[in-house]
Amino acid sequence: MTKRMVLPGLSAIAIVTALYLALGSSPDVFQGDFVRIMYVHVPSSWLAFLAFGVTALGSALWLWRKTIVWDRIAEASAEIGVVFTALAILTGAIWGEPVWGTYWDWGDARMASTALMLFVYLGYLALRSATPDPIARARRSSILGLIAVVQVPLVYFSVTLWRTLHQGQTIRPDGIQMDGSMVAALLGGLAAFTLLYFSLMVERVRLARLEDENTISDSVAAGAAVTSPNLDGIS
Repeated sequence: MTKRMVLPGLSAIAIVTALYLALGSSPDVFQGDFVRIMYVHVPSSWLAFLAFGVTALGSALWLWRKTIVWDRIAEASAEIGVVFTALAILTGAIWGEPVWGTYWDWGDARMASTALMLFVYLGYLALRSATPDPIARARRSSILGLIAVVQVPLVYFSVTLWRTLHQGQTIRPDGIQMDGSMVAALLGGLAAFTLLYFSLMVERVRLARLEDENTISDSVAAGAAVTSPNLDGIS
């Protein structure tokens, strides 16, 4: 196995282990087997928070150091965060219909704030696509990346700040309100998705570097086709 395949291999093993723990965990007293959706929903939400936090970190470091690698990291992490935010919303809706009786409720603080976060980071990616100049793109997206991250704690604490439809935190400082097998399944999912995140990040940053190198190569090739005019015989 090459070094490049180590993280994907570990991610695959962790995902299989997490699936085994999720299927072998106890059903919930009230939710029944629908609780197993949470072993995908919660890790997806965690990955979104992690990814957008890394985007903010990469944005801050680009503004400080002006090094292109930090802009690549910020962009790659935002793309991954958008995917996992969408997955969190989808799995939450699938879980909500049989448990709450509705796929979606705009009156719920967690749902509404998560949807808003998704739209803002889609705007972040749209801003990058609409700005051809790499320096201007990095500067503008870095500023937005730092502003947008304030949504992460807002989404996380929304169930505490506003008591709406969404349930409160299950794992709290005063204790864990879950069966041991459920905790194992949840932690297994969190570990597996975290490894998957880093695996995707490494590959996406590598692809971004190759894209930049190809762009530079194309520019050099296009410039090489331009020749100076022949001025022989002109006084």
